[in-house]
Amino acid sequence: MKRHLLATAIALSFALGAHAQAPANGSEPRITMQLKGGWRFHLGEAPSAEKVDFPDGNWAPVTVPHTWNRVGYYTTPSPDRVNTPDTINKTQGTGWYRLSFTPSGDFKGKRAWLQFDAVSRRAEVWLNGQYLGRHEGGFSRFRLDATAALKPGAANLLVVKADNSKPAPGSTTADILPLAGDFFVHGGIYRNVALIATSDIHADMLDHGGPGIYATTKTVDGNSAQVQVAIHARNSSSRKNKVTIVTRLVDATGRTVAEGTQSANLPPGETVKMEQPLSVTHARLWQGTTDPYLHDLVVEFQDGRGQVLDRVTQKFGIREVRVDATQGLILNGKPVRLHGVGLHQDLEGKGWAMDETDIAKDVEIIREMGANTIRLTHYQHGPTIHELADKHGLILWDEIPLVSAWTPPGKMVATEGLIANARRQLQELIKQNQNHAAVVTWGIANEVDFGSTPVAPFIGITSGSDPAPLLRELRALSTAIDPSRPTVLATCCEGGMFGDAQIPIVATEADLGGANRYFGWYYGKPSQLGANIETLRAARPSQPLAITEYGAGGAVTIHTDDPLGGPVDARGRDQPEEYLSYFHEESWAILGARTDLWATWLWNAFDFATLVRKEGDAQDINTKGLVTYDRKVKKDAFFFYKANWNPAPTVHITGRRYVNRAYPVTHIRVYSNAPATELQLNGRGLGVRRDCPQKICVWEDVLLDQGDNAVAAVGLFADGPVRDSVNWTLDAGSARAFRIDSGALVAAPSEHGRFGSDAFFTGGTAGSVQPASGYGPPRPRKVVNGTADTMLISTYREGDFTYRLPMADGTYRVTLSFLEPTAAPGERQFDVLANGEKKLRSLDVAALAGAPMTMVSRNFEVKVTGGKLVLHFTPVKGKAIVSAIAVEAI
Repeated sequence: MKRHLLATAIALSFALGAHAQAPANGSEPRITMQLKGGWRFHLGEAPSAEKVDFPDGNWAPVTVPHTWNRVGYYTTPSPDRVNTPDTINKTQGTGWYRLSFTPSGDFKGKRAWLQFDAVSRRAEVWLNGQYLGRHEGGFSRFRLDATAALKPGAANLLVVKADNSKPAPGSTTADILPLAGDFFVHGGIYRNVALIATSDIHADMLDHGGPGIYATTKTVDGNSAQVQVAIHARNSSSRKNKVTIVTRLVDATGRTVAEGTQSANLPPGETVKMEQPLSVTHARLWQGTTDPYLHDLVVEFQDGRGQVLDRVTQKFGIREVRVDATQGLILNGKPVRLHGVGLHQDLEGKGWAMDETDIAKDVEIIREMGANTIRLTHYQHGPTIHELADKHGLILWDEIPLVSAWTPPGKMVATEGLIANARRQLQELIKQNQNHAAVVTWGIANEVDFGSTPVAPFIGITSGSDPAPLLRELRALSTAIDPSRPTVLATCCEGGMFGDAQIPIVATEADLGGANRYFGWYYGKPSQLGANIETLRAARPSQPLAITEYGAGGAVTIHTDDPLGGPVDARGRDQPEEYLSYFHEESWAILGARTDLWATWLWNAFDFATLVRKEGDAQDINTKGLVTYDRKVKKDAFFFYKANWNPAPTVHITGRRYVNRAYPVTHIRVYSNAPATELQLNGRGLGVRRDCPQKICVWEDVLLDQGDNAVAAVGLFADGPVRDSVNWTLDAGSARAFRIDSGALVAAPSEHGRFGSDAFFTGGTAGSVQPASGYGPPRPRKVVNGTADTMLISTYREGDFTYRLPMADGTYRVTLSFLEPTAAPGERQFDVLANGEKKLRSLDVAALAGAPMTMVSRNFEVKVTGGKLVLHFTPVKGKAIVSAIAVEAI
């Protein structure tokens, strides 16, 4: 059985341009013409551009998919950067598109439809000067009846006005979701466009962009299955028609495994809805990643002579899914542990205008990681990702763009327009994706429970406004359209992360629960995640719960020697790649051990564009992705999950981009799922680690060589060794000294040699005299007197703490630098001991400085024997403190 041309529009788009079309023949009642090339584009207002005689000769030639936006770039110089400050375009407004095309004469006598897979975020369409209509919502397919305006066999002019203006009261997009969100809403015709011809009798082309046929697996009993097919038959003619509808389920070999036939009288200008049950014996089920078997669902409309008036083919997987509060997701009677990623639809250099090849590459990267599920956030994604998920067995969460804000600024309730738009986008989401076996749940909202948290004012949430009524309406609508799938939403804030802020409890407004939790990033520590999950489970023990987001930023050009050396800057620049790895190691240690979560999705698969961030090594990029925005770098944390999730042999040395090392001694970490892993340094064997916990193999206190260091890890698998290697360097200055920026996660530059970030410590807590980054503009830096190294001295470690430095025996000079952040003279006093010998007594930094924010330095000599220098900072009164340590050979 040939697949219907509409269903294969994506495949055809590679070959067909604006003036090419699929051939009309007796086997295919529909004609599909892809409209990709030949467009002209103008950014900005263009009065009268919809008119046929409008001059567009100076407009830019473009190909669809297209967006005018380029947002987000990495700040570190590189010759292969796609986005740079010079190529960025953040314009949110109006863009015009014009296309001249000639459909074949075969379109004559047919019903013609223009199909747009997405235009952001508001579209108005004219054909040959006639206004066809508009669509509000930037993520879903829509169709317009072009029959009266189309001129078959002649030149036609298609004009589209796209508007991605930021919603504001009184604007053209005021009532179009999303109102907020940590992602950039690109503009343009960023998915495919096609002209489709059908007969007057057709599966309803105006059913919210859906195929007009919708199948549901009702029951699976052993080897048999019952499938119910809803058919929306449309008669667009002016007279009554009687049709025979033949419904078949066809397996991958072309064999019909179930069939049903019925007749229907179709009144003129109306749609008739019918149900067709199919009984499948010896059914081969869709089993997720283990066996993603797909059938073809074929529905034909025939006249009294048996001529096929319309045919629709949809891929369909027979499967039964339910979600249990304790067992998680159960697919065809068997629990499946879901672990995967959240996903945005953008790529550096292309924005949202990703083609099928780009999306396929993304899916392959996600599959390489070993994920078996994707949360499609925070809006409806296109047909390609859904088809690939069906093909590869990846479970999908779909959702609409009801993100954070649901009312206009300063308002307590949503407008009627916003409510109508939310309903329409949900209807489109469900209708267009209902036949996909991969989709298991409909998401009705994300993070609408910020309440009175400090975040709320930046989103535009009015204190005391209640999202529950809107959520209830959307839940009821979803259940009415598709009762076979549960509703779900993701919450942000329940559980005390924001102190005593008033948080609306909205989790009960959906069938399934999902929680976005960032312990160890925006608040708390990673170890606190488990307790928060227990709180949520205790509040609603009968509701299935998932962790829908957890993650941290990670810049591949920023590094730390110890991820616990200082506070991570969730809103600023100190976001080293090593902290990202630490965060995921700690978080997965908790999540991977739990069997009572129906799914977990890390945030995010890839770095993506936003306008609210100046963080890490990027501008307008959220760096929580495990792969960079340009897909060129898979961060270390990617391989942590690959080693744990993908059974394929994996060996990966971490810290590979931290090439120029600050310390002569380091721990070397390798992600390996080998039974045994061997490490080598410059050809010397450093030992073997076996069955490493969490697939993390560690060699502690490895002494690096001055100059080049070739590090190799060899995983000893049953089928043979797998090798990974990196090259690091250690300059002469760092080889002979330990210079520590105390209290710093990322070492500051210094005029007195290369410093590393805080490391080798036990005890104490990190602090800084500089104001922490937060929401809003950066706060001004304070100046430290008595030094040019303000940022080096600004951080500190305080308390009762010890540094243990593995060093060669010999005589060294120790230089300690101090800054008093808060105490008055006499309030803080402490001793400093070196290998048990008291070198500094009752040190009072405030008294010695004589003025606030003034550096004090002290130095002494020490003789090291036994390969270790132990510096102990012990309080006499208050807490001990130090800002920088330098230990250099004499």
